[in-house]
Amino acid sequence: MHAAPTRYQLAEIGSLLADPSRAAILLALVDGRARPAGELARMAGIAPSTASAHLGRLVEGGLLQVLDQGRHRYFRVANDQVVQVLEALPLLRAPQQCLPKSTAGTRPLAFARTCYRHLAGRLGVAFYEALRRQAWIELGEQSVRLTATGIEALQTAGLLPHGAGQALAGRGCLDWTERRFHLGGSLGVAITEHLLRRDWLRRHDGSRALLLTPPGRSELRRLGIVLGD
Repeated sequence: MHAAPTRYQLAEIGSLLADPSRAAILLALVDGRARPAGELARMAGIAPSTASAHLGRLVEGGLLQVLDQGRHRYFRVANDQVVQVLEALPLLRAPQQCLPKSTAGTRPLAFARTCYRHLAGRLGVAFYEALRRQAWIELGEQSVRLTATGIEALQTAGLLPHGAGQALAGRGCLDWTERRFHLGGSLGVAITEHLLRRDWLRRHDGSRALLLTPPGRSELRRLGIVLGD
């Protein structure tokens, strides 16, 4: 069990998230990719020197980590717990302030997106619910595991490496647009990577949004995952 944060720790985290430029940097990294400071500065619409100061604070505060690749430095979120917190923050607001349920399917990010590196949005929730409905996963106290039937089904569909099913653990991740759970953890990441490799999903305009291709829609329907238009 993790100890509850002190008021000072909570205030420190709040101060890191309070600046719009730092918030923009964090949101640019929620997809799990590592990006250089110059690219993050452009994405946040700020000067490189300003971005450098913000990145320093985020690294010092434990929300980002630095990857040194030769002469180049890249930044990424420290872990998926950071992303989980960022995704959950909109849920603290009143329902009418969040994305309207009636329009969720019409917005690319709400329909399908990456949450850290796993599938989220309406498609992610539908995928998770289909796994549960067909008893392809079992929910433990600390993790979500594939059943033998689930391993066979996903391996047959080409969404899971052979021999990896038992080793991968997932978790339920609360989706901020749908307010229901999608599949996170290493299991969710592995499945999402294979959805992209098989071209069932495609990245959209360099953002976190994902596009469902016609073959992907057809193949997901075979797996019992059906989405209305």
